Amino acid sequence: MLSFDDTAIAFSGKTDADLRRSYWLFRLVGNSNLVNFGQKATTFAINTHLPIRGFIKATIFKQFCGGEDVNECLKTIESLGKYNVGSILDYSVEGKAEEKIFDDTASHIIETIELASKKKHIPFAVFKPTGVGDIALIEKVSSKVSLSAEEQQAWEKVKNRFDGICKKAHDCKVQLLIDAEESWIQVAVDDLAHDMMLKYNKEQAIVFNTAQLYRNDRLIYLENALKDAKEKKYYFGIKLVRGAYMEKERARAQKMGYTSPINNTKADTDKEYNAALEFCVKNIDVISICAGTHNEDSAMLLVKLMRQNNIPANHPHVWFSQLLGMSDHISFNVANAGYNVAKYVPYGPVRDVLPYLIRRAMENTSVKGQTGRELSLIIKEKQRRTSQKLS
Repeated sequence: MLSFDDTAIAFSGKTDADLRRSYWLFRLVGNSNLVNFGQKATTFAINTHLPIRGFIKATIFKQFCGGEDVNECLKTIESLGKYNVGSILDYSVEGKAEEKIFDDTASHIIETIELASKKKHIPFAVFKPTGVGDIALIEKVSSKVSLSAEEQQAWEKVKNRFDGICKKAHDCKVQLLIDAEESWIQVAVDDLAHDMMLKYNKEQAIVFNTAQLYRNDRLIYLENALKDAKEKKYYFGIKLVRGAYMEKERARAQKMGYTSPINNTKADTDKEYNAALEFCVKNIDVISICAGTHNEDSAMLLVKLMRQNNIPANHPHVWFSQLLGMSDHISFNVANAGYNVAKYVPYGPVRDVLPYLIRRAMENTSVKGQTGRELSLIIKEKQRRTSQKLS
């Protein structure tokens, strides 16, 4: 019987030293005052070239990242693979806005696709749209306003990067996740993802868009997408997440005087997410799903839905996914039961990945119960190992 409380399985890939590091990190990120102070202090130290890079790399970076480059990630990929947990290499450099950097990022993504085609335990590649195109430009395209000649030229470059990445994934037969963005950017991303699916998902779902279910319009989006896929005869790939920009979305809506696209309560979001799972499972012949969730109820619901619909645990259209360093009790127990599981494995230079790491810490602080649950399971496993050594 599948259980998320089996810590022996959940932490089978962690040494005692790994557990101690995780314990102290989750204790720290459980304190919002410490996280806020740490954010400012760390950013200051990095910007003023204080010698703290080694400390960051040995602590929070090691917890949530696979390495500084693809080669450094190989050990993590191998380690997770021993427990039938796949890796999704995520080049997590954020906040850059230069054409050369966009091209470099596209090259990194193509590198991960090529590696995935050669490695058994890398089932997906992934990229963030704003990593390969200017945020302001994507927002302007989403707003459907006219572009200047220079902007149109820049937009063509963005589309070419998208197409180059998706073509590589198609040629290498590697599934590709396109991460979600804020709602005022997402329109253009949805349109590009649709074009790429129409072009490259004829034989199987290669290109996956992402739906953030804290938005109150995403179930309608799924329904329309399925209808389009059936009419135009392509496979629809979708990653389901709850969402990452709630505070920003609500603040912008209030400031600009429009109705927030975010659900009113977490209960509403949970309901939408689970409804999306049911919708996708019901249409599993056309839809491929990557369920990105740290929510135990949603993960267990997907298991139950698959059983109820006689869908094999290892069905190629269904994947569970969590972030590296978090929710191992879901990832490893689900994988142990024979289901397809993959961890997001962020990588990149310590300095450039710092914004991602800070966001991870802040999200752990803001998500009610997340840090407490992680800590309680780590403590339970430490106690189990101590008892085992004494017996």
